[in-house]
Amino acid sequence: QDRPEELPAMIETLKNGYDVVCAWRHQRKDPFFKKILSLIFNKITSIISGLKLHDINCGLKIFRKEVISEIQLYGQLHRYLAVMAYYKGFKITEVKVSHAPRRFGHSKYGLNRVWQGLLDLLTVVFLAKYLKRPLHLFGPTGLFLSLAGFAIVSYITMLRLYYGHIMSRHPLLIGGVLLLIVGVQFISMGLLAEMLTHIHPLEKKQYSITEKTQESPLTRDAPYGGFRSPPGNFHRKLGG
Repeated sequence: QDRPEELPAMIETLKNGYDVVCAWRHQRKDPFFKKILSLIFNKITSIISGLKLHDINCGLKIFRKEVISEIQLYGQLHRYLAVMAYYKGFKITEVKVSHAPRRFGHSKYGLNRVWQGLLDLLTVVFLAKYLKRPLHLFGPTGLFLSLAGFAIVSYITMLRLYYGHIMSRHPLLIGGVLLLIVGVQFISMGLLAEMLTHIHPLEKKQYSITEKTQESPLTRDAPYGGFRSPPGNFHRKLGG
């Protein structure tokens, strides 16, 4: 349904300093139900991701090579190539294109696809925004829940001290205690995630050192990836 005749105009737009050009099917030749679902999906994606495009889910896109080399795909994340490029700092725009009616087969797009797509979007946003600072995601939620629980428990305690009983507010007391527990759990998860985040760079650094060791003068410039013979005085320097 996407016309290849639109590619030259998209390539020219790419040459104007952009890294990604997305097609915008502004007059879609699809059933009404599919267009409504796509409209909802694009609106929610724009709000959550911050990338203001009309047709994020369109499969017709053009990327520079540098963009693709910076993105790691798995699962169904191909829908959010533009979003991932946006979080990497690349310039993104869209171009209006013509759209043809479906001639063969039938669309598999439905509510299930929208639900799966939103879960994938949350994964992309979390990995892009909070991978290196997970406490900024779990912390505010945990702090809010803890404060709410503390306020409820303080209110129940005041009733107990002032009236001698809590005036049948047992459900409220249970809710306050649960809020305190869940809030502490959220903060704890954030702290544990921060610890894992700070451990990861050490492992990455160690891996880099290993790679540099493998690319020592013994192996560098070796034909066909094989080992090159060491210099003649190499064994003598090592006492071999």
